[in-house]
Amino acid sequence: MKYEKEFTVALAGNPNVGKSTVFNALTGLKQHTGNWVGKTVGNAAGSYTYNNNKYLITDLPGTYSLCAHSAEEIIACRHICLEKPDVTVIVCDASCLERNLNLVLQITEITSKAVLCVNMMDEAGKKNIKTDITKLSQQLGIPVAATSARSKKGLDKLMGAIESVALSKESNDITLVYTSRIENAISQLLPLTEKIETDSRTKRFICLKLLQGDRDTVDSLCKKYGTDENYLKALISAADRLTDHDFTDEIISCIFITAEGIAAECVKHSADKKCVRDRKIDRILTGKLTGIPIMLLMLFIILWITITGANYPSALLSELFGKAESLLYSALSSIGTPVTLNSVLTEGIFRVLAWVVSVMLPPMAIFFPLFTILEDYGILPRIAFNLDKAFKKAGACGKQALCLCMSLGCNACGITGARIIDSKRERLIAIITASIMPCNGKFPTIISIITMFAIGVPAVAGSDFLAALLLCAAIAASVAAVMLSSCFLSKTLLKGMPSSFTLELPPYRTPQFAKVLVRAFLDRTLFVLGRAVIVAIPAGLIIWLMANVTAGDASLLSHCTEFLDPFGKMMGLDGVILLAFILGFPANEIVVPIIIMAYSEGTALTEISELSALKDLFISNGWTSVTAICMVIFVLFHFPCSTSCITVYKETKSLKWTAVSFALPTVIGIVLCIAVNGICTLSAVA
Repeated sequence: MKYEKEFTVALAGNPNVGKSTVFNALTGLKQHTGNWVGKTVGNAAGSYTYNNNKYLITDLPGTYSLCAHSAEEIIACRHICLEKPDVTVIVCDASCLERNLNLVLQITEITSKAVLCVNMMDEAGKKNIKTDITKLSQQLGIPVAATSARSKKGLDKLMGAIESVALSKESNDITLVYTSRIENAISQLLPLTEKIETDSRTKRFICLKLLQGDRDTVDSLCKKYGTDENYLKALISAADRLTDHDFTDEIISCIFITAEGIAAECVKHSADKKCVRDRKIDRILTGKLTGIPIMLLMLFIILWITITGANYPSALLSELFGKAESLLYSALSSIGTPVTLNSVLTEGIFRVLAWVVSVMLPPMAIFFPLFTILEDYGILPRIAFNLDKAFKKAGACGKQALCLCMSLGCNACGITGARIIDSKRERLIAIITASIMPCNGKFPTIISIITMFAIGVPAVAGSDFLAALLLCAAIAASVAAVMLSSCFLSKTLLKGMPSSFTLELPPYRTPQFAKVLVRAFLDRTLFVLGRAVIVAIPAGLIIWLMANVTAGDASLLSHCTEFLDPFGKMMGLDGVILLAFILGFPANEIVVPIIIMAYSEGTALTEISELSALKDLFISNGWTSVTAICMVIFVLFHFPCSTSCITVYKETKSLKWTAVSFALPTVIGIVLCIAVNGICTLSAVA
């Protein structure tokens, strides 16, 4: 289809203003995602048509300012400055317009081709907040469209405003006025910017960036307009002569004061029961005495629901896969497949694959939706707020708390979640320590050992409750280990001061449960399961070969366990357990099946569904309460799985940091196991 004209549109805004909802409403299915060149920050692009014109829309990262400190700010600033989209749409939350206007004022300094989208008008109405859209447009000098993107209200007005700006040749001459000292400095720098371009707005913006010390943005602009390095040095030198004191705070203060003034003129607040209610809830969820206990209680409830809810579907999947394996074996036999090859395919590859899926899928399918519901309600930013001081004392970033929450579902998700941290140093700390948190793959092993050696089998009433409580305690120990490890890294390999960041406590919202289920299943559950399945296939082959290939009168598996046994005994474990962890590198879910196979001298993974029978097998092979304690410690603290290691490398592009991520939890686990075993041995002797 031919269009009359094509225009480029940039979509900017603070986090949590419904920017993605606006983007999805405009583009529908005509969109794709990826990463910005050289950055791990995600992007989305799409298109829509209006009045036979095509609009190519780029969703910029959510950011609070254009001060070019974080990767998100740099991307947003440079895209608007250098790419010069035909229209920049700034999305704001109608219920907190004053805070959002700071970004609006910064963007309108760069470009006059802007449209303000005041979104969430329905939410603002519920809070008795009214915005005078006409007066707001006059104050800013740009078109303003009021929308409720979730219900698709006002989108026609927004598209009309975008079209009018895109087709208009007129520019808005309204500029932000600063203090006399700043304006005097700008007037002295303006004549020096003649070589860059004729646009007065861009020149003024360059002067402001020079006064703020943002050399990178100025350098990018100079390169775009073909000026040489000497010209850039002359600009910087001139700015340095003027900046006998820091202009940054003064410039930002002017922007805030202007935003306050515009909001006071255009926004009217009435008594808001919902806002009062939100503040009362915040006093409880973020209180010094109540915040942490409530956070632990929520964690306990999620774990308890995950544990109890996953048992039945996991058993059902295991039974279905068992029948599928028999059918596959019979089908391969019927077409004349050699017995050895048949065994490799069914008892090796398929059985490991089936085990991973049946153990991983049910808890993830429960945990991730529950986690996403907390995210949509607005609980997760409160968790980050509660832990911010502790992480700052450890030399890390408070946003790392969100990475830890994601790591409980899957360490790989926690590692990719570190992208929200602006500082490279603090992002590396979050990536390296993410694998110290126990993931869903470790939960079944920990729960089984807790049940067998702490609660007792057969299970009694309330055993699920007690198992969840003890698992919660194990996770709390892991959080403490993350804090200590972060402190260690920040004082050794990754020295530096903790950075500041804006942490927004968004209003509490009722999640859209259908979208939560779809997003959690597609974006998280299937993503993690897909990676686990890929690595489970070669793992099944290796495990089968080690159990079936013999050297002398024993299998390779037996030779390896004998070799590792002395070191295992030192840790309170044995060679079988250590080898199971090594072979379980592709997925934590197969560690216990490998132990069972080795103890039973089997040739394929074996399942024991009854915990009493499993406990008897372990005790007959030398397990004691000390072995169980050391086993739980090493499950909590050992090298990350292959999926996590691959993710670390993809995020850091560094073998060094991947090796550190691999070594740190392993060293913690080994040291703790040796210490616990030594203390218990000395106590027994005494």
